[in-house]
Amino acid sequence: MQDQALDVEVEDGEEDVSFFTDIDELQAHGINAADLKKLKTAGICTVRGVQMTTRRKMCNIKGLSEAKVDKIKEVAAKVSGGDGFVTALVVLERRRHIFRVSTGSGELDSLLGGGIESMAITEVFGEFRTGKTQLAHTLCVTAQIPNDAGTYTGGKVIFVDTENTFRPDRLRGIADRFNLEQEAVLENVLYTRAFTSEHQFEILDHVAAQFHEEPGIFKLLIIDSIMALFRVDFSGRGELADRQQRLAQYLSRLQKISEEYNVSVYITNQMTADPGAAMSFQADPKKPIGGHILAHASTTRVSLRKGRGETRIAKIYDSPELPENEATFAITAGGVADAKE
Repeated sequence: MQDQALDVEVEDGEEDVSFFTDIDELQAHGINAADLKKLKTAGICTVRGVQMTTRRKMCNIKGLSEAKVDKIKEVAAKVSGGDGFVTALVVLERRRHIFRVSTGSGELDSLLGGGIESMAITEVFGEFRTGKTQLAHTLCVTAQIPNDAGTYTGGKVIFVDTENTFRPDRLRGIADRFNLEQEAVLENVLYTRAFTSEHQFEILDHVAAQFHEEPGIFKLLIIDSIMALFRVDFSGRGELADRQQRLAQYLSRLQKISEEYNVSVYITNQMTADPGAAMSFQADPKKPIGGHILAHASTTRVSLRKGRGETRIAKIYDSPELPENEATFAITAGGVADAKE
């Protein structure tokens, strides 16, 4: 197993390379190469990416007129087969591309239907010391390991750190647990530090470019945490509307990237006191921050709370398909694992 983390990109490259259509395909239909380069600079690298971007945003790209944008949109729709409806059977077939990244705990995987789902955003929230970042570090390693069923071949990870919580040494102990070569594991994790909410937004363009350059190689995008910089940059009720609008745009872009390149997105979130909870006699007066914008954008929401000792309890807070249930796991020297009885 020691070579699995190192060889993962070789195994997987052929399988997913045709998952999306490169934007360069539009050149054969009369779109200027210079215009395509401008789109790539803005993080739009695929035909589906063109469809996912509004005309107004594309017109804001320097050098693209409304006429050019209309032409690009028209050609993109033609290349992709139009915007018609498809049957549920076709959608089911498309979803066969979806994979799940193991969390390192069988109990937690079972709760999540197999792990962190691709083409979706999985949000994990909880108070400090509940295991959000520990799970993120474990996923950095488990994402590189193929599963026994052969349905997942492993891949690289991008870690966007907004709170300076990433510790590469932590990955060494987790790699040892799975008998992986430490240096190979670290080599397959790309790290970047975001300092402002604007910077965090700009990083997504670089993420999309990275996914495009190495198609099918990257399997997981981690953002720890999603709201920290937004809370700093937008303060008070006077800026709340601006914050939520910017957050909505960010999450929309994040969801589109996950669907466009078939990657799993794992985000952590903080908690805040809820002043109105005491009035409604709620048992827990705390709630995740981000409001309804984040609540609706996340595909699956998981709440974490502390158990006895090193054990933690995860609960499905919201999901389109998973039942509301709980699972217990432990934080060990080798990362997230099943709790001992």
